[in-house]
Amino acid sequence: MKRKLICRDWPSTRLALVDLASALKSWFLSGNGALEVSVRPLTRSDEENRMLHALIADIARQKDWAGAKRDPETWKRLLVAAWCRTRGDSVEILPALDGHGIDMVPARTSKLTRGECADLIEFVQAWCAMNDVKLTAPDSMKDSR
Repeated sequence: MKRKLICRDWPSTRLALVDLASALKSWFLSGNGALEVSVRPLTRSDEENRMLHALIADIARQKDWAGAKRDPETWKRLLVAAWCRTRGDSVEILPALDGHGIDMVPARTSKLTRGECADLIEFVQAWCAMNDVKLTAPDSMKDSR
């Protein structure tokens, strides 16, 4: 059995839980084994993901860092690490697996909640404004909340 419920308000959540309880009863009465049930905040939306990557692409096209153009993935790591530090979150810097240098391990954007992703997008937009990056993301995506 695999089910995913999106809970946006109490009345619809209550109805979904009643329906889920019925399905769980059938599951167990049929002799099936244990299940795991988790509850977590929603992660970023597809629109937020597109917005974030559009902003990062704008930066990668327009800016150099440490004397060279950087690809979007490098910019993403730099921006996420800077954003994490502004929130007081740690960014791990670990010895490289091959023994040559160090690697930075920031938070994974795929694990961000919608609120965190919106905050990151706002941080990137502010960074762009302070660093003369002209944004080309469509107007419909400018307000990611």
